[in-house]
Amino acid sequence: MNWILLILGGLFEVGFTTCLGKAKEASGSTMYGWYLGFVVCLLVSMGLLIKATQTLPLGTAYAVWTGIGAVGTVLMGIFFFKEPADFWRIFFIFTLIASIVGLKAVSSH
Repeated sequence: MNWILLILGGLFEVGFTTCLGKAKEASGSTMYGWYLGFVVCLLVSMGLLIKATQTLPLGTAYAVWTGIGAVGTVLMGIFFFKEPADFWRIFFIFTLIASIVGLKAVSSH
């Protein structure tokens, strides 16, 4: 169950970084709405990480959480913020995913 919470926490990390990107593009009250989304996603993400680390190894949980956030944020940048999708970016996304899967596979929980 805590692995599911950790994955959800990583997805909310993608949410708060996406909200930052959208706030940068917005103005007025819309910008403040995106900042509010940032704060909500940040709090949920951190709360889920805290809950997951009560039973999962801290180093593994943190690495998986940040990895999900990093991969998700790069993909959001490519698909929604028109960031480049060159060979090396895609290559290193796949190596990061392989590392996350590897950490989960060797985890004792």
